Amino acid sequence: MQPIDYFRRAVSRFPERTALEEDAGRTGFAALGTRVDALAAALQEAVPAPAGRIGIMATNSAAHVTALLACLAAGRTWVPLNPRNGKAELGEVLRQARPDLILCEDAVRDRLPDPTAQVLRLAPTRNGPAGPTAEGLLEDFAGRRPRLEPHDLGAVQAIKFTSGSSGKPKGVLQSYRSWNCHAACIAHAFGFCEDERFLAAAPITHGTSCFLLPVLAAGGCLVLPDSSKPAALLEAFAERGVTATYMTPTMIYTLLSEPGIRARRYPAMRHLIYSGAPMRKSQIREALEVFPGALETCYGQAEAPQIIASMHGPDFADPANHGSVGRAGLLVRIGILDPQGTALPEGETGEICVRGDLVAEGYLDNPEAEAEAFQGGWLHTGDLGRLDAQGRLWIEGRKKDIIISGGFNIYPKDVEDSLGSHPAVLECTVFGVEDAKWGEAVHAAVELRAGTAASPDELIDFVKASLDSVKAPKRVHLLESLPRNAVGKVMRRQAKALVTGETP
Repeated sequence: MQPIDYFRRAVSRFPERTALEEDAGRTGFAALGTRVDALAAALQEAVPAPAGRIGIMATNSAAHVTALLACLAAGRTWVPLNPRNGKAELGEVLRQARPDLILCEDAVRDRLPDPTAQVLRLAPTRNGPAGPTAEGLLEDFAGRRPRLEPHDLGAVQAIKFTSGSSGKPKGVLQSYRSWNCHAACIAHAFGFCEDERFLAAAPITHGTSCFLLPVLAAGGCLVLPDSSKPAALLEAFAERGVTATYMTPTMIYTLLSEPGIRARRYPAMRHLIYSGAPMRKSQIREALEVFPGALETCYGQAEAPQIIASMHGPDFADPANHGSVGRAGLLVRIGILDPQGTALPEGETGEICVRGDLVAEGYLDNPEAEAEAFQGGWLHTGDLGRLDAQGRLWIEGRKKDIIISGGFNIYPKDVEDSLGSHPAVLECTVFGVEDAKWGEAVHAAVELRAGTAASPDELIDFVKASLDSVKAPKRVHLLESLPRNAVGKVMRRQAKALVTGETP
């Protein structure tokens, strides 16, 4: 079985159901299958090598979904290119990945560095640049189907780039096996069904891509919003019958700050899934007030996509579970290991390690990073965590982010949870700064909610009231906005660089 088979089976089972919906109209499964086949046949001709690489740079749209499915159907390797990234980062990704062809939306073409590969225009506009278009190929190859090109399950289905802690993009080699596994695990974890209406809110180039096949396999509909602004997303929740979506915690925090959010009801919402970072307990409570019973979470990395662990709506009913990322995925084994690679008992904190079909094959042309992360049959995630008696996973932070202050090990997440519960704090990040007295002093960068005020001293005292004073920040830096990456995740090292002047 190949990942595209999830979609092909849905085309056979649900030909008349709506697969894609955007403001411009709806596309049924049968019609989408025909378009995917035609474009896949064209891509096979344009990129003849079975291991050929196809980059796709686009916003969330029906054209993007069609192109991605066609890439899978053609048996080619997908290289996602996020238009929100800077040109320098995109240039480095292109240098490493060396795609044979790039499908690029006219609307984001100015973000694309000068590529060496041929560029095929996706979603062309009237005044767009000259060149061949995907629509033109769809017409030329209408009625054609791609050749079936079986691949070993260890072959590479996608190269997803992650900067990780180093700041330099690393190409993660996600295999056919990994894609089959994560789609099956997501389908099992969240139980998507035929009436699912999944809003593609976060970028398809990142976490949203993991949900496309499980939703379509169930006969569900992918709803493509015209805008990713909070007001537009809430409008879709309320008026378009959205039952499910995936977001980062930052996206949810922004939604919760949107004026009027509590004046509306979102009765269809049942899967408000977040990942990418732990969500603070205070924001979990707030989200549950607005979306009762709908909040869910999962934990993963590009090296083990999306579903190392997950927790579902009923588990959030017990506040004692807030902050956990749930239990291991269906086909995943989690180990908590000490620095020598020995498994630790429940309740003890160590490195979160993962094994199973979910795990990627390694890194693109990066043997040093590969040797560090993939050891002894385990993926070493670089995250610290613990397992409780019920098998739930709790993330304590990144190994490299531990602050040693006055001889004490301090996990930034503990301080962030306390500081983030202050009503004026929208988001915060905590880090260590070299200090003559403490070795490292705890510092925090804070972004306040619009229309609120709080002094650094007030915030420090607030943390001291709930944590040991050694964990309280020695300094709090108030910033107009915290630095975030292309998917909205706060970047700890860049925040530290802003306030210290150090190189991140």
